Amino acid sequence: MSGIKVWDGRSYPLGSTADEWGVNFALFSQGAIKVELCLFDRVGVKEIARYEMRVRENNIWHIYLEGVKAGQVYGYRVYGPYEPQKGKRFNPNKLLIDPYAKKLTGRLIWHKAIFGYDIDSPDKDLSFSTLDSAPYVPKSVVVGDESFDWQGDIPPQVDASKTVFYELHVKGFTKLHPKVQDSKRGMFEGLACHSVVSYLKWLGVTSVELMPVNAFMAERHVEGKKNFWGYETLSFFALEPSYLLSENIDGFKKMVKRFHQHGLEVILDMVYNHTIEGNHLGPTLCYRGIDNESYYTLDGNNKRYYYDSTGCGASFNLQNPYVLRLVMDSMRYLVEELHVDGFRLDLATSLARVKQEFNQGSGFMMSVRQDDVIGLVKMVAEPWDLGIGGYQLGAFYPGCMEWNDRYRDVVRRFWRGDERQVGELASRLSGSSDIFGTAKRAMWSSVNYITVHDGMTLNDLVTYNHKHNVANGEDNRDGTDANWSFNSGFEGMTSDINVKENRLKRIRAMLATELLSFGTPILRSGDEFLNTQFGNNNAYCQDNVISYMVWDAIGAEDIDNIRYTKKLIKLRNKMGVFSYRNFFNGGIIDSKHGIKDLSWWTERGVEFTQNDWYQYNRKSLSYLVSGKDRLYLVIFNANNNNIKWKLPNIKKTYKWSLLLDSSEMFEDNGIGSGMEVLVPGWSVLCFEVKK
Repeated sequence: MSGIKVWDGRSYPLGSTADEWGVNFALFSQGAIKVELCLFDRVGVKEIARYEMRVRENNIWHIYLEGVKAGQVYGYRVYGPYEPQKGKRFNPNKLLIDPYAKKLTGRLIWHKAIFGYDIDSPDKDLSFSTLDSAPYVPKSVVVGDESFDWQGDIPPQVDASKTVFYELHVKGFTKLHPKVQDSKRGMFEGLACHSVVSYLKWLGVTSVELMPVNAFMAERHVEGKKNFWGYETLSFFALEPSYLLSENIDGFKKMVKRFHQHGLEVILDMVYNHTIEGNHLGPTLCYRGIDNESYYTLDGNNKRYYYDSTGCGASFNLQNPYVLRLVMDSMRYLVEELHVDGFRLDLATSLARVKQEFNQGSGFMMSVRQDDVIGLVKMVAEPWDLGIGGYQLGAFYPGCMEWNDRYRDVVRRFWRGDERQVGELASRLSGSSDIFGTAKRAMWSSVNYITVHDGMTLNDLVTYNHKHNVANGEDNRDGTDANWSFNSGFEGMTSDINVKENRLKRIRAMLATELLSFGTPILRSGDEFLNTQFGNNNAYCQDNVISYMVWDAIGAEDIDNIRYTKKLIKLRNKMGVFSYRNFFNGGIIDSKHGIKDLSWWTERGVEFTQNDWYQYNRKSLSYLVSGKDRLYLVIFNANNNNIKWKLPNIKKTYKWSLLLDSSEMFEDNGIGSGMEVLVPGWSVLCFEVKK
């Protein structure tokens, strides 16, 4: 390229950094012996120049090109030994994206050239590929000062104790939305549409958790299947191009700003535990070719293979300080530049492993806790992975929320009518103090969920006894078999009125259970309008109506359930008791009437005794909680029949008022203290009385 002057540049910041004169490029690679910077034309097809990065400083290679501007397309070729048995997989025939690239251009084409080895060789990854991958891989793009009018943008900073999460998929939520313009469907701009944002605000949720939005290149096909969910990250900075309407990322920023204007937080589901490169037979697109030994945790016995605690081929190596810096820089960029409000960390146990063991003092845990940027946003951990000792529910640091699968499982079992569930259920309803209380965590640390993307929808939980994943092409072997679901007597959709009535009762009972539990609720998008995936509990590859929200199919019954869900969220806020931070201890707060902060009551109108907890066939319980100026009684009846229930006789003058009947079958004839009422089967009732 004419007019380009080459200077040494600097080692910080990593990535490509444009200024008024040119661009600085900096890349970490400890094992490389040579690094070349390749510049391409604007569309990323033709290589127009190549420069050797001659300066290596503390394992960071850098160069400054005067005359290069923002918008320049580029990639790296990294030289070094190709010795898979020793963990070294350098191959300069493979064009590599910049780990710090904030924008990518071009598609990922699943061609044999993207592999570092000859896939036709019987030696597989021990062979060496001489095919040039440049025509088949996305390229990095230099980002300049892309000004965006953030003026007036105020992060909602919703109090953790008042948070209601709502998980959705960008494309799945908007692809078939009738009020989203065709050109914006499936994109960030679609989510930013007035009708979508207004709906979320109207529903009452506070924090929208987006399934992965970082570049994962959805075009990838494996055996005819498409990567839809996005849990195969290619870049921790660049956004998924297929979600962008134009080349710049203003669409994402506009979405965030619009959400903030409506008081909604934007939470990103981040996959830092593994990448799209997978195991030893995966492609060489970025990290593997830059420095395999640094970016991934290798098998201690044979470095040809990877230590994999993720189930996705290889674990990202956050024990390496440069890799840890990459992750931290990614989060800071997303908060400071894109104004996101928090993160949900996929398989978070993998991020905190030291010498393959989970460690609360790991570099990742310590870095996150002390960071003055990350410390201002919400952090939510998925507290497990597939490695040894991977289940770490309750072991993350104070201030971090955690997905609570024990809550999920017991609520599902209770509402399908299983016996011996009330003891466990009571612990989960009251915030799981047995899990989080010993470490002096706040009650909101427990993220309570019944359904999320990974598993059946709420409608499918009451419609199918078994998973139906045949469409995934794996002979129904994929996805969990432990769904704890109950089809009410018929597998699949039916016109049987009794079956349909039972299903709706249990759906509404489970929604009420979640929103009247202590802790932080998360709702799966579509559950409020009875969305179905036709029994598929692992729709990761279903880029079609199985995964899409089919808005035009919403009927009168579905609309009623949406309004019911809104009512539950509003009730949760009105009661006020769910914003408590500290766990209950059963202490007396009103000695005159013996009222405790939280107590458990039977249908006999008395508090639970030890024998009541161990009554194996018990399928009902209630809690009495004290609010600021009111008492609330919430009854859960998972019996198939109605049961007589004596209300607590705390004070004879108390007149109880019904706030919620999930079944809409309760007869309210005036309710006094100590009176006996009839609680409908498969229902949740909530009463209040003014102190």
